[in-house]
Amino acid sequence: MANQPGREAGRFISVRFRGECVSEAQIQGIRAVIRRHRAATRSQVATSVCQAWQWRRPNGELNVRSCRDLLVRLEDSGQIQLPASKRRRTTHKMRSFDSHSWDPEPPRVGSSEVALRGVVVRSISRREIPRWRAAMRRFHYLGDGTIVGECMRYVAESDSQWLALLGWGAAALKSRHREAFIGWPEKLKLERLSFVANNVRFLILPWVEVPHLASFVLAANLRRLSDDWQRVYGHRILLAETFVDLKRFRATCYRASNWKYLGETRGMRREGKGYAEHGQPKGLFVYPLEPRAREILTAPFPSPEILEDPTVATFAMDVNNLPLEGKGGLIEVLRDIKDPRAAQGLRHPFPSVLALSVMAALSGMKSYAAIAQWAASLPKEIFKRLRCWCHQAPSEPTFRRVLQSVDPDEVDKKVGRWMMSQPVFRNAEAVALDGKTLRGSGDGDGSPCHLLSAITHEEGVVIAQRNVGDKTNEITQAAPLLKDVDLEGKTVTADAMHTQRDFARFVVEEKKADYVLIAKENQPTLLEDIKLLHDTESFPPSGELDG
Repeated sequence: MANQPGREAGRFISVRFRGECVSEAQIQGIRAVIRRHRAATRSQVATSVCQAWQWRRPNGELNVRSCRDLLVRLEDSGQIQLPASKRRRTTHKMRSFDSHSWDPEPPRVGSSEVALRGVVVRSISRREIPRWRAAMRRFHYLGDGTIVGECMRYVAESDSQWLALLGWGAAALKSRHREAFIGWPEKLKLERLSFVANNVRFLILPWVEVPHLASFVLAANLRRLSDDWQRVYGHRILLAETFVDLKRFRATCYRASNWKYLGETRGMRREGKGYAEHGQPKGLFVYPLEPRAREILTAPFPSPEILEDPTVATFAMDVNNLPLEGKGGLIEVLRDIKDPRAAQGLRHPFPSVLALSVMAALSGMKSYAAIAQWAASLPKEIFKRLRCWCHQAPSEPTFRRVLQSVDPDEVDKKVGRWMMSQPVFRNAEAVALDGKTLRGSGDGDGSPCHLLSAITHEEGVVIAQRNVGDKTNEITQAAPLLKDVDLEGKTVTADAMHTQRDFARFVVEEKKADYVLIAKENQPTLLEDIKLLHDTESFPPSGELDG
């Protein structure tokens, strides 16, 4: 590539991507990656950049596709020079059904041939895509078109006969009515736009005349959309949107399915890097797939609905309702813990780093890297509130140094008491005792760390934790663990190890609580008594009352 003004050998040119400016330091880092991997493909370069930046999609995968788009834009602006594309260009088109594959005069299908309860909405297979696209090209007024970004295609059928087709793609980048409805700041919108899907195509095949079919199919599709998106793309959909030409349609099926009309667009379309007026404004309708969709999409901290992966058994709770500042807030609770760091050169207050770590752990983050990535996704307003002077998230090494140097027992006690004062615990009805040995915690010839925890049943929140030493066991540590926990009126559950008279007496007499304990062979007399009770016909009580 010949050098041009402002290109590789010239001055730095500011490039914006997804609303953010790419810094000169970032571009220098990309150039270094390209130099280190001279024989790599563009995808390999994008993968290396994603790994260096920890740039990931909501499901945790490296965001290689978006990174490639950024690299191409930087090359177009002359900031970098990518390896030559090795993608093989083919001239043959994807095998498809042409317009003659559909009967020009198909038989009419009415309510006498199709009952709504027999209609099934399903995602189409890969081999059915050409037929789906051919139907759109012939029968939809907008034609087939290209579905941008993550997409799903569906068909509604009865007895293998296609009745209706639907297509979903990425949400519109800009929509003033949607942003006002959600209350989206620009940065949060760019980070969470992937949780909104756009119904870009909906077609009832012209020979189908079944009353109420459109609203029935749309409702059935909405019920499965988020789960299908989770299965294919690794994240959920919280809000559905669609744009309807109100001069052509009345949007009856959307209104009947309780979609909310937000207003009319300005009639603009994306053209190159900007927008151009096309003179065809459309009505915007939205449908929340989650009752708390707006709250989740605008919450300063990522909610479990965004972070959760149902294929992995992990704990995560919504921390947005936990007090962070002020009296009784987490910052105040952690302020008394001594900062072990040297005073010189500190960029982040010690209580702020600890508070972010606690919030991240409650949100399901399990490693230093995960905590740092979680914090980096937060809006800048959070760091202003926390008085992080640079108004940005602490780095992974900062979290690592702080958490490795702090006294874990002191933090655990303070956070445990603070959690017990929150509604999430006050409303809890049961607490479980659970012992776990930490994998990889053994040091040389030493024994691995074994922890006994008290966990709420409903939320899975650890409210107390105690290290079980080498010279004792969980039995002796159960009562000390619960000593400072308010259990009055609650129920304590534990495994057979804790089925002991002293522990049961402690729970009932001292903690004013109930218990559910398991009887096994470690308590043979008790186990035999329980069996005898169950074998007796009068248990549970079934006799008539006297008098």
